[in-house]
Amino acid sequence: MKPADLPQIRTPGTPALSPDGRVAVVAVARADLATDSYTSQLWLVPTDGSRPAEQLTRGWHDSAPRCSPDGRHVAFLRRADKAARPQLWLLPLAGGDAWPLTDCPLGAGVPDWSPDGARLAFSARVPQESRYGTASTDDGEPIGPDGEPPRRLTQVFNRLDGLGFFRDRPSHVFTVTPAGELTRLAEGQGDPRFSPDGEWLTYLAPPGDEWSADVCVCRADGSDQRVLTSGTFAAAQPRFRPDGRAVLFTAAPAAAVLRNETLWSIPLDGGEAVPLLDPARYHLAMPGGDMDVTPQGALFMHENRGAVELLRVPYTGEEPTPLVTGARQVAAFACANGVLVTNETNPSNWGELYAGDRPLTAFNEGFEALEQVELTATAPDGYPVHGWVVRPAGEGPHPVLLMIHGGPYSQYGWRLFDEPQVYADAGYAVVYGNPRGSSGYGEAHGEPIRGNVGEVSATDLLALLDAALADPGLDASRVGVLGGSHGGFMTTWLAAHHGDRFRAAVSERAVNAIDSFMGSSDIGWFFADALYGGDVARQSPLSYADRISLPMLIIHSEQDWRCPVEQAYRLFVALKRNGTPAELLLFPGEGHELSRSGRPSHRIQRFEAILDWFGRHL
Repeated sequence: MKPADLPQIRTPGTPALSPDGRVAVVAVARADLATDSYTSQLWLVPTDGSRPAEQLTRGWHDSAPRCSPDGRHVAFLRRADKAARPQLWLLPLAGGDAWPLTDCPLGAGVPDWSPDGARLAFSARVPQESRYGTASTDDGEPIGPDGEPPRRLTQVFNRLDGLGFFRDRPSHVFTVTPAGELTRLAEGQGDPRFSPDGEWLTYLAPPGDEWSADVCVCRADGSDQRVLTSGTFAAAQPRFRPDGRAVLFTAAPAAAVLRNETLWSIPLDGGEAVPLLDPARYHLAMPGGDMDVTPQGALFMHENRGAVELLRVPYTGEEPTPLVTGARQVAAFACANGVLVTNETNPSNWGELYAGDRPLTAFNEGFEALEQVELTATAPDGYPVHGWVVRPAGEGPHPVLLMIHGGPYSQYGWRLFDEPQVYADAGYAVVYGNPRGSSGYGEAHGEPIRGNVGEVSATDLLALLDAALADPGLDASRVGVLGGSHGGFMTTWLAAHHGDRFRAAVSERAVNAIDSFMGSSDIGWFFADALYGGDVARQSPLSYADRISLPMLIIHSEQDWRCPVEQAYRLFVALKRNGTPAELLLFPGEGHELSRSGRPSHRIQRFEAILDWFGRHL
């Protein structure tokens, strides 16, 4: 794969099934270089495999389909162009023109149908007066962001990377009829869902001054609003149990790190929340993991040793039944009338729809991936370290890149991933894995790095690298290291403490100085203490910048609020003052997610810059 091949990737989203389970509707997205954005359309997929998928819509960006209870319509979100806000539309599945249901100033959220099909519930952010395009001058000219009045902040939790300030545009829960009659019901964070009898809605309350969210319910007309949970959870995805007597939700403890997000249940009438899965063992896939309810049990996407499995969880709290396992990752699913359709990726495809093991689509047919080979190393204390190697074609010896994931509580895994494919196609063997601190192996695997992140992580990463270098086809004298976010933290740490092992480094969107990260990051106010503990100078890679002599490329986004750009500048200045060969590559208009969802042109330029850097130094 070359960097310029990025637009060839077709990425299916979450499918929606007709009530009889006979057809699925799925959005398929791709990068579009002509507009430097992403376009997406809906496709119709017969679930019996009797005919190929066919394109259903031709809008600029159509997503989040939801089939009506009678199977006659599909509701979805449409952006008319790359600058437009998503609005809720309705389309007859039998054919005909779609029509808009909403015109929300900041866009509408993913809808949910009432059981009788008379209404759809959704959430939408509502701007405060004079903000986000709602104000104009006396002569009618709109006032832009730079002309708005100052923000008076009273809560530490007030912004998010990729979103920005949110206290002055809170979410509200709405319902809308197919005729476009709109009703505002409640203030909530989002994801409203109807009860099976249509009498209730569940949704998420707005966060307080903590990294938390509560599960709420109200009557379908907005009355009898109640908070079910007690502020101790970072809750998400509330769903009524099929009998309507309890609400299921996914959650980790509020303001916690290195903790699993698992499945919980709480009675509608009030009471204690109870876990339906062992919180220390089962973890919702991140990012984008889903949960939903069926008569037979809840369906839950679980991380397990690089895989993402689909589990069916009994409502009684008994052991779950695995439905999809193996060397693959379930990216999304839908179930109706006993028919289960999954969106799966594996080391040879970017994502297709499946019914059981039978593929239903071929959106990415013809792509030839380089092989992902499993590797298990042993750390000096005997602990196993799980990972993979993607090698270039040919005998070698090949130069090597050690690639480190972010999080740190996340996982690399059994999926086709553009990063190792691009680097391996350029001639590098790519080594990557899940050292202690990663998710997917239980909370006990994450805990050892708390309060000693750099040293413990480095031990496992170097063990994995040494195991890979036992292959004579890999050149131990030409090794580079790279990573983003926590991976950037570890790149800088390794360059300072084990610089003799590497010839060049690329650090992206990194935490380098914990003291300033604590106050400048959108999550630093709780994340730093929970992960690094008290001695932030000892644990900050920047404290050891005077030990770094190998060439380092620092990549950062100007609008990164997760690891703000000052983290990059502080490292860059320290290295230049020390005489270390260093360059700083800044991307305008991008946030923390540049490598995954930034402008297509920027993603390609990023790849080209990394390949140029290692080409010069390896």
